Amino acid sequence: MVISAETSWGSIGGGNLEATVIDRAREMLLAGSGLPESVTFALNEHAATEYGRQCCGGTASVLLEPFRSRPTIAIFGVGHIGHELARILSRLPVRLILVDSRPSQLDPAFLADVNDGIADIDSLHSAVPDSALAELPKGSHVFIMTHDHAEDFLLCDAAVRRDDLGSVGLIGSRAKWARFRQRLKAEGHDDARIGSITCPIGLPDIGGKSPAVIAVSAAAGLLQLMATELSFSE
Repeated sequence: MVISAETSWGSIGGGNLEATVIDRAREMLLAGSGLPESVTFALNEHAATEYGRQCCGGTASVLLEPFRSRPTIAIFGVGHIGHELARILSRLPVRLILVDSRPSQLDPAFLADVNDGIADIDSLHSAVPDSALAELPKGSHVFIMTHDHAEDFLLCDAAVRRDDLGSVGLIGSRAKWARFRQRLKAEGHDDARIGSITCPIGLPDIGGKSPAVIAVSAAAGLLQLMATELSFSE
């Protein structure tokens, strides 16, 4: 039987046993539990539960095993920094989506050192990457680092139109972000939604301008946000 926060699929026989298991499973999901738990039930008329009694006789043991799908990280722009970042993140148990409007950046030979990691890799060539961002699953973490500031802006606009992303990071200077903030305000977005984008990205204590250093800093910043998600997906 599979149980989510809102629904379930399959059955373990119904009755108070199943109802109690559903309650406990949802408590575990809400608490963020990542460890399996075994629960034993007495199935006789003397064992009362919140949902009544069962008189089948004997006992039943149920294993509750939390399962979370791999978290999704999308990198828009697989240039020098995007490639380095993808290479780092590909070593993690995540779903990694690489999106670029330039097909050459998604060539399997170019991404050989990314594709040999443990991550599930999806490469997407799109002339309208903002549409791809709009279709990302809920909770996705997004990096915007394309070769074109106009493309970056369209992606930022698409990102702030959503309120269900895990995080959004834009590569660039504070000056770039100041310009983007003004343009996003002109598009009608409020400060709260605009503030959901982080720019510059990475950890401020990690200095350096090389693509590898920036990628390490960006990955480290993301890992601080994703520690719980990754512990569930391993």
